Amino acid sequence: MSLGATAMSKSRIVIIGAGFSGIGLGVYLKKAGIQDFVILEKAKEVGGTWRENTYPGAECDVPSALYSYSFEHNAQWQYKWSEQAQILDYLRHVADKHGLVQHMRFGQPVVGAKWDASRNQWQVQLADGTPIECQFLVSAVGQLHVPNTTRLPNADAFRGEQFHSAQWRHDIDLHGKKIAVIGNAASALQFIPQIAKQAARLNVFQRSANWVLPKMDRPYAAWEQWLSDHVPGIAKLYRLRLWLRAELILYPLMRGNRWLARWGTKTSTDYIAEKIADPELRRKLLPDYPLGAKRILFSDDYYDALARSNVELVTTAISGLTETGVRCVDGREIAADVVIYGTGFRTNPFLSSISLVGADGTPLSEKWRDGAHAYLGISTSGFPNFFMMYGPNTNLGHNSIIVMSEAQARYIVQCIQGIDQRHALAMDVKAEPETAFNQEMQQRLATMVWSKIEASWYIDGKRITNNWAGSTQEYMRRCKHVAWANYQLTS
Repeated sequence: MSLGATAMSKSRIVIIGAGFSGIGLGVYLKKAGIQDFVILEKAKEVGGTWRENTYPGAECDVPSALYSYSFEHNAQWQYKWSEQAQILDYLRHVADKHGLVQHMRFGQPVVGAKWDASRNQWQVQLADGTPIECQFLVSAVGQLHVPNTTRLPNADAFRGEQFHSAQWRHDIDLHGKKIAVIGNAASALQFIPQIAKQAARLNVFQRSANWVLPKMDRPYAAWEQWLSDHVPGIAKLYRLRLWLRAELILYPLMRGNRWLARWGTKTSTDYIAEKIADPELRRKLLPDYPLGAKRILFSDDYYDALARSNVELVTTAISGLTETGVRCVDGREIAADVVIYGTGFRTNPFLSSISLVGADGTPLSEKWRDGAHAYLGISTSGFPNFFMMYGPNTNLGHNSIIVMSEAQARYIVQCIQGIDQRHALAMDVKAEPETAFNQEMQQRLATMVWSKIEASWYIDGKRITNNWAGSTQEYMRRCKHVAWANYQLTS
């Protein structure tokens, strides 16, 4: 990597990303008395996915009391499942309250980093060519931040507007328009009910059905907010209850518990029957794979939207766009003024937007050519002093990712403190424990519900690279103390 003549700045710790993980790590570093760090953010403010996704109806699919930091209670959540704007305000509040803004550099995309073994430092390259040198490099970019913007065949011929849900065009008035939505997963499930109220005609193109459970969302009453604010014990018990429900019900479901699978399947099918009168539409909405094999979705209004007279669910495959709409493989052409891609995010390969080069000159992309892997999802051999948050095999299908993120933050702080205590300069996880951890993950994941289908965003090739195989309690336990024997130290 050529650094040119640009003056190099230095910071002991560089964190990439100012979303939940990056902000959380910043708080834990400051609590530990570590002040020499910088958070590099590609955008103009904090927020990560909650800054980027502003589509109508955007909200979290984990209850707010659990989808928040354990150290930063918020008594003012308006809904049990909060909307995008309030989550973004929460992140702004945390960053400001804990003095993190002074550590942040906005509009600074990281394009690459190379380990300099002679100096035990990372040479980080920004998009504008600016170099930064650091001892520790942390990726807090997450798994769901690069929109899958692949367009349909012949997209350039379409004369109307088209955009991805993560790049929502608020300048386009959808009232009275004929709208085609490509995709029906997590994001689409949330914005479809909102735009269905505006559209003259809405066609939802579904490749595969999703398992959907009722969300049962509602606003918090003023007295509930008061109790949450003035009686800390109640707030902690409520958070504990939400966490235990996920650990004791949803996690066993992912492990294939037959009773829970039957219960969840019946709940979902009963929900379809309650909301959808048309037997043919019911059939189209029934998934052909086990509950949990793909992300379980939660909604109170998706099926109501599909039952509207101005909405049609299309399950015929698409051949491409025309000048005036969408053409299906059976020759049918469906007119559209606007095409909205609800096609999610590119989760594999991991860290594809950053060129990372390790100690022996091997790019991370080459090391991971058969799928991403990392010890505890945090460290990968050959990349000293490099840590990941929300890395390989740490995604959840049952609980709050914030629980995992905080466990990783505490672990990374321990590593930095441990390096100082041992008078070392660098730590590199040994290949053997990383390989053993990866093999353990794949063996356990092969028995879980995610392995029951051939393709999902959890899977890269033949390996499940995204998901954690255990409970969050297990992950917190395994991250509680650093097993220094698993690392090679450089003094």
